[in-house]
Amino acid sequence: MGRGVDWLFRSRATGRYTVAQMPNLPLLLFVGFRIAQALVSPHGTAHDVLRWSAIVALAWWGADEVVRGVNPFRRILGASVLASLIL
Repeated sequence: MGRGVDWLFRSRATGRYTVAQMPNLPLLLFVGFRIAQALVSPHGTAHDVLRWSAIVALAWWGADEVVRGVNPFRRILGASVLASLIL
């Protein structure tokens, strides 16, 4: 089991275990768009634009994790987010 955990969570760049990282630009945009969406009328164009902007930002984050994730866990997480957006 130890090897499996090492393979899944150990950063290929630093050798340290990495589960969570500081949010990057796409994730910060996603959170910002979702907060803004909660503050506007649910029946207006602004709500729809903010919703789609949040989805695009989350897709950007997921794709970035699939391509540049520091370990398999992060890549799997990105792929799972992309799959959930598609479904």
